[in-house]
Amino acid sequence: MKMGVLSNKISREELKPGDHIYSWRYAYIYAHHGIYIGEGKVIHFTQSQGGREISTGTVLDRIIFSSSTRNCPNCGGDQSIRCGVISSCLDCFLADGDLYLFQYAVSPAFFVAKPRGGTCTIAVSDPSSEVLHRAFFLLHNGFGVYHLFKNNCEDFAIYCKTGLLVITRISVGRSGQATSFLAATSAIVSSPLRYLTTSFTGLAAVGYGMYCFSRLVSDIGVRRDVEKVPVEMLVSASAGFQET
Repeated sequence: MKMGVLSNKISREELKPGDHIYSWRYAYIYAHHGIYIGEGKVIHFTQSQGGREISTGTVLDRIIFSSSTRNCPNCGGDQSIRCGVISSCLDCFLADGDLYLFQYAVSPAFFVAKPRGGTCTIAVSDPSSEVLHRAFFLLHNGFGVYHLFKNNCEDFAIYCKTGLLVITRISVGRSGQATSFLAATSAIVSSPLRYLTTSFTGLAAVGYGMYCFSRLVSDIGVRRDVEKVPVEMLVSASAGFQET
């Protein structure tokens, strides 16, 4: 495997149709995800300007706002007014950022060694033909309502790759970024193990251990509150699976 623990960066020449790709935004605060479909095109899920999609009501909304904000002749005009599942050229998708490949079927040890969520999963990807079928179907039929923690761009790409949907209403979605954020918050403010040590080093070790454990048990390849849902059933089923 060319990519190591530190970086998943790849070149455009290495891309294959069906790849789950992403690009970091805003000084690595957030990454935007999509499915590469070939011929320099990417299908991805974006947040609307019109307020029809669920947001947080905080500054995070400006961070996660649509990744395609340029007037591009290759994509048919102003990308900033488009929303939902869209197809863009690779340049618009990257928005001047670098290109990274999301990894599937990694080992638990490798997963934990990647300190940043939203870069890999223990789950196994389906064949590229199935991935592309889901992506094109959702391009024409939508992926439900955008939600930062339950149904975002990473959730879209992971669904295209695996066909897995979260079937409970009390949990976050498949997104590694969302689970990492919540795991970090939990490790900092709510860990009962923090009372077992008074040293800064010990506290940091306990906190990081809690963070890694929370990330691992929340990964789409480990959790049990998911179900494989055919894409043709997604439009009618998503209202029940993704209702807040």
